[in-house]
Amino acid sequence: MKDFTIRTKQDMENMVEELGFLPFFAHRIAGFSIEEHCVPEVYFGTEPGVWEWKGPVIQETRSAYGKFFAKKAGFVSKEWFGDFANVRRDGYDYEARCEDGLASYNEQYLYKIISSRHSILSKEAKAVGGYVKPRTNEKDAWQPRKGFDTLITKLQMQCYVLTSDFEYEVDKSGNFYGWGIARYAIPEEFYGKKFEDEVYKRTPEQSYDRIFKHLRKILPNVAEEEIERFIRG
Repeated sequence: MKDFTIRTKQDMENMVEELGFLPFFAHRIAGFSIEEHCVPEVYFGTEPGVWEWKGPVIQETRSAYGKFFAKKAGFVSKEWFGDFANVRRDGYDYEARCEDGLASYNEQYLYKIISSRHSILSKEAKAVGGYVKPRTNEKDAWQPRKGFDTLITKLQMQCYVLTSDFEYEVDKSGNFYGWGIARYAIPEEFYGKKFEDEVYKRTPEQSYDRIFKHLRKILPNVAEEEIERFIRG
């Protein structure tokens, strides 16, 4: 693989666009992540770095971002996400998946919360879905729903949900603080009708072959079974 060094947001964008697939964190395929290619100053520094650049990279490149790789986060470029989603969905749109009994009630419940909106912040999805207790001084026996993190990760691994942006809390002085809050959307909403028209235009096997050949080219020294594991998730 070509040697990349991430010092700026543009470097990060270039790497996503050129490789097409880019995990954020180090994983089984050595050297194939943002973490392993950024200089320490933009990973551990006090100034804005790769953590703060995630949202702008999503918006500027229209890349998909989510927990796509072994339940960990990463980017898939707009060019490749349709084929990737086709493979991970096994050719099913969500309605067909439900009709065939392949989605649990809890998965459908969370998916509906997200799909019924243009997008939704994670904290709002949790509140709307009853995954957190409302702030009140009253004591009662009501308990919040469980499993949000597991469900949202599964929906991302299946490419039915992605992170469309990150937003930050603002203090009284107008300064951003804390970790970015994920804003979720379904790909059909994030990309629009073009995605709906193109995501299933190939069979899942054809999409898989296209991705495999691409990754084989940029990762010539990686075993085929590792590439397959990476694609299949």
